[in-house]
Amino acid sequence: MSPDKPVDDDPAEDEVEELDPVEELVEEFDEELEHAEELLEAEATGAKRPNVFMRLYRGETSFDFIGNRRWWFGISAIIILVGIISLSTQGLNEGIDFKGGQSWLVSSQTMTVAQATSVVKAAGVPSPTVVQLTNQLNGQKQIQVTADLGTGTTEQQQAQLLAVQAALAKAAHVSKSGVSVNQVGATWGSNVTSKAIQALIIFFIVVTLYISLRFEPKMAVAAMVAVFHDILVVVGIYSLFQFQVTPDTVVAVLTVLGYSLYDTVVVFDRIRDNSQGLGASGRITYSEMVNLSMNQTLARSINTSMVAIVPVLSVLLIGSLFLGATTLQSFGLALVIGLTSGAYSSIFIASPLLAFMKEREPRYVTIRQRLEARGDRGPTLTPAMAAAMAGATGGPGRGSSKVRTSSGVIRPGAGGSKTKAAAGAAAVAKAASDGSKSPAGGSTPSTSRASQGSTRPAGSRPPPRPRKGKGKGKGKRR
Repeated sequence: MSPDKPVDDDPAEDEVEELDPVEELVEEFDEELEHAEELLEAEATGAKRPNVFMRLYRGETSFDFIGNRRWWFGISAIIILVGIISLSTQGLNEGIDFKGGQSWLVSSQTMTVAQATSVVKAAGVPSPTVVQLTNQLNGQKQIQVTADLGTGTTEQQQAQLLAVQAALAKAAHVSKSGVSVNQVGATWGSNVTSKAIQALIIFFIVVTLYISLRFEPKMAVAAMVAVFHDILVVVGIYSLFQFQVTPDTVVAVLTVLGYSLYDTVVVFDRIRDNSQGLGASGRITYSEMVNLSMNQTLARSINTSMVAIVPVLSVLLIGSLFLGATTLQSFGLALVIGLTSGAYSSIFIASPLLAFMKEREPRYVTIRQRLEARGDRGPTLTPAMAAAMAGATGGPGRGSSKVRTSSGVIRPGAGGSKTKAAAGAAAVAKAASDGSKSPAGGSTPSTSRASQGSTRPAGSRPPPRPRKGKGKGKGKRR
């Protein structure tokens, strides 16, 4: 006799409800908006909210970068305008490598670079370049001071030249004849400048073509605007505060351009991924999608910027203040200014400018108009909410169900079905383009539960509905 087979008491449970991918994504979107409103209600009742740093690294931030773009553009415009005015009035403080100058050389075994710098400044030279040279044959140490005495009459320059010579001789305990004085010519000529400009133009062309092919032309335009923004900010600050421009400054500025593009491309890559997934549903505008992408990469941008700026700032302070290395000062100062400007432009210039251009496209104009006509907009999505939605809909690399703890941290799960995710994304994109099934078109089978309010206590969400293809067996709907 064959063993008894298990009998299903409820034959209706064997029926599997097959949902359209668009409807499935709409319901998950509404569930996340409803949960966000529950969290807001809990905060309104006096629940303690984590500080901004905890929320940042938990993915619970929703800073409105795009909505405040007028402030970011205004701040940059003021800085650039002040720099241009300074450039037109007082120009740059070029070092002797660009226009030549005078050089003093004295032998001393005891004088340090810091002592020589203070002595020369006391003699009336504001921005000297001081280095210590060592003869490899006899070990004799020498102090070389270079500066530009181009201002004033010939008599004034000669008097200052002799004053510096006498001050160095007294500090080194040698006679005036022990301090040699020479005229130094410019080592950075017009030929070097023209070659550097040609290399910079080729760099811009290659990078623009790469970003246009890898992403899209509007992203390339936004990235190039951010790079030019960084150049103008650095040059304007150097002109405004009359920092001396040396070849080290030029090298540092060119280094900063690559860093600025790197940080910008990271944000653009996230925007592209979101536009192919959540952005294709038509439930959020392009600006809201860019805001979400920037919040998702904000912690990474802050970490990389701090990791890059703090060591350079340490080299600048320790090298110039304690060790008296003017070369480190010129290079480190340009790096600190450029890295700070690059981090600012990648967040507050490039992405808001991209959103400004993309919102003018007919597709995104239509999405915005439909969402404004419906008037059931929910809370702004946070990175944690977007991750939960991606996991619930079986996105690549996400879990098959969303699990939320009381602290709002999303726990990773098993990988979802890439085939179903791709099919869902394609259906969502098609629905968003023709407007027949898109949520923005207003013909979805279920309305937004977020707009109707919630009666459940905050934090008590029902388990996700079983779906076909999830887990080991077929899901069942009771």
